[in-house]
Amino acid sequence: MIYKKTFGTPERFVPTAFAPEPKAEIALMPDEIAEKIAFSAGKRGVKLTLALEGDTAVYGFGLQMKEINHRGNKITLRCNADPSSRTGDSHAPVPFFVTDKGWGMYVDTARNAVFYCGSELNRGLKAADFEEYAESEFVDNTRDLYADKTRENAALTIEVPLAEGVDVYYFTGESILDIVSQYNMLGGGGCLPPDWGLGNFYRCCGRFNEDEVLEMAKSIRDQRIPCDMLGLEPGWQTRVYSCSYVWSEKFPHHKELLQKLTDMGYKVNLWEHFFVHPTAPVFDALLPFSADYYVWHGLVPDLSIQEAQDIYASHQRTLVEEGVYGFKVDECDGSDFTGGWSYPDCAVFPSGMDGEQFHHLAGMLGAQTLLKAMGERETYSEIRAMGALCSSYPFVLYSDLYDFDDYLRAVINSGFSGLLWSPEVRQCSSKSDLVRRIQLVAFSAQSLVNAWNYDHQPWLDFEAANEVREMFEMRMRLVPYIRKAFIRYKEKGVPPVRSLVCDYENARHIEDEFIFGDMIVAPIRPEENEREVWLPEGEWVMLFDKKEYAGGTFNISTDKIPVFYRKGKEPETAEVTQFLPF
Repeated sequence: MIYKKTFGTPERFVPTAFAPEPKAEIALMPDEIAEKIAFSAGKRGVKLTLALEGDTAVYGFGLQMKEINHRGNKITLRCNADPSSRTGDSHAPVPFFVTDKGWGMYVDTARNAVFYCGSELNRGLKAADFEEYAESEFVDNTRDLYADKTRENAALTIEVPLAEGVDVYYFTGESILDIVSQYNMLGGGGCLPPDWGLGNFYRCCGRFNEDEVLEMAKSIRDQRIPCDMLGLEPGWQTRVYSCSYVWSEKFPHHKELLQKLTDMGYKVNLWEHFFVHPTAPVFDALLPFSADYYVWHGLVPDLSIQEAQDIYASHQRTLVEEGVYGFKVDECDGSDFTGGWSYPDCAVFPSGMDGEQFHHLAGMLGAQTLLKAMGERETYSEIRAMGALCSSYPFVLYSDLYDFDDYLRAVINSGFSGLLWSPEVRQCSSKSDLVRRIQLVAFSAQSLVNAWNYDHQPWLDFEAANEVREMFEMRMRLVPYIRKAFIRYKEKGVPPVRSLVCDYENARHIEDEFIFGDMIVAPIRPEENEREVWLPEGEWVMLFDKKEYAGGTFNISTDKIPVFYRKGKEPETAEVTQFLPF
């Protein structure tokens, strides 16, 4: 059940003001729940406090790449292109969390909210009340002391800066999955990509001209490696930092190129970002609807204004009409904390929004704008920032960071917050690195190789075409199964990719496996050939070799990726030839 309560006077620019209509029943928060939440407002903004019992685990907060259970951490939800620690910075910060005690909470804000997940409250106890501590042993291992995040009198404290009030949505459910699914329905339900979006995606080198793009497309077909989408990187434009959205001289016959690629069975995707260069056809029209700061000499349009959305979308629609099926939206997260580019939080937008709020809302507003440009054409696109209540948008997150463990944690964490994430394959240091990354990406929300800096396919460096073909063919065979998972996402809010703890409450200790549809995936890291696997009670079958396993913990050694389905529930598949466009 979802309960809502308004504390104080909320701000105008919040995610629910722009999100799709909820597809969930929302009731007024009853007193017995409201009384658990202490509220105050002052010079620092809004403060909410509620108790955390015992060892309550806390999951969520968007695309977190450094940790899964945030109990004991201070999480500051800042939009940041290069998050380097477990402090909350993220491509997609989301002020929603879920616990393993049957409740979760969404705080409707576009601020850099701070969540203290387990601070000790001073409850006014006298010295005599601490008698039990007088005889406690001295702790001489500070590592153990610091690692203990349970703490008595623990509270979850939330600060929303600058605000005078906030709407709070409190969720109850029988499981973490139940609560997460309700949150996704609050955002309008999940997206349902077209079948071609569920296949495989290859992004070409950014230096390519149209002949080189066509040669690459033919080479992939000649190797009979399944591929549905082909992406063009920044070089397709005359200006890219900021963007002109005009075809460069390297693509003098771009319309013919798009038609040839379409005839070969590819759906073309174009790289761009929302900072508008003076040579862009829409620059002058967008000038009155832009912030008081440039980024890379380009306008930052206020896409919360419908007229600004229409102007931007009108030009992108010409690209769609020429044969484009999607976009890769880069640089919309900002890098104020690690790189210094982007607009400041104090920027002023014509709508009255400030830069801090726009950082949190830019992904949602940009997705809405590009969906206008797509019209009736289906898409499954990429974006580097999202936020709260974005489950219904067919956009997949990606990152410029590249650590394998970070990418795996992002796969697991994305499902807690209504987000889709691709651990895309870029440069690789060895054949093992390439193959293990290909295995992981083939069982993610989007199977993507991003060869933006390669003038050839990365697998050619390691004579690994056969391994890549095998994994991409498996992805294609699983399209019917993946489609069903996305249908459930759309209709019931169940994330197609999610943590084990969503479905199995006794899997709290497992942080390197995840659920894909209903199968359990246990990736093996690069340069390794074995790992320990945990499976819930029951009988399980390995997808690749059909070996049977009982529930429990065991070691497995394989050059494949360990993927398991319940015995008697083999995933629906199709012949690869049904999907191959050649």
